[in-house]
Amino acid sequence: MIDARRGVLYPARMPDFHRCPPPGEAAELVEWFWIPQWDIDPGRSSRQHVVAYPALNLVVEGDAVELVGATTAASHRDLTGRGWAVGALLKPAAVAALIEDPAALRDRSRIFDAPDLRDAVVRAMGDGGEQERADAVGAFAAWLVRRVGEPSEVAREANRMAEVLMSDPEIVRAEDAAARLSISLRTLQRLAHRYVGLPPLAMIRRRRLQEAAQRIREHPDTDLATVAAELGYADHAHLTHDFRAVLGFTPTAYRAGAP
Repeated sequence: MIDARRGVLYPARMPDFHRCPPPGEAAELVEWFWIPQWDIDPGRSSRQHVVAYPALNLVVEGDAVELVGATTAASHRDLTGRGWAVGALLKPAAVAALIEDPAALRDRSRIFDAPDLRDAVVRAMGDGGEQERADAVGAFAAWLVRRVGEPSEVAREANRMAEVLMSDPEIVRAEDAAARLSISLRTLQRLAHRYVGLPPLAMIRRRRLQEAAQRIREHPDTDLATVAAELGYADHAHLTHDFRAVLGFTPTAYRAGAP
């Protein structure tokens, strides 16, 4: 199971935020649904920093639906005013029915033409209470199941690929994942390209960076060299390089600012 706590760099700064498991048949299509709700004082904003999962998201917000591609760097968003969003962190099996080439959407997003999805989620959300959120997730899940249909065996193999790459700490190379799945390296690479839009190694690196940030955030007294070694980095310097390249700052600087 992918750890839902990873990815958000500064959880204490988040608005009211809910993660909801996918109901029923949508479990093969969605890792989880996420619903932020915010009410920011006039003239102020709240910046949210995220190391996103290497996956696509389908998001309903306001009067639009947006398909967000996998990212290769940290990102942020400035929240203002009052609002909400309902998003689905998509499993690979859902992707093929939504976009032909997910790699073309890497580090990008686009408006997704699905007015029926938008209307169903907006209608269900109402005033955004607990029951309304559950209804919105149910409506979103039902739409995805209808749109995607029964996943193929290849799509299910892509799901297994993502699960291994994003949850198994012993997987530090693409070759490790191919061996675990009993497929060739070339097949692994094709699955990742078609269903995620990123190379397998990029997905592994994102998992390790998320895990490193989580450990530093939750256990600030932990020695950084120990974190690097436990997550498969060659040494502390390689961990620092990944932090700086993706996040723009060092693990030491993050540890100082995370609380």
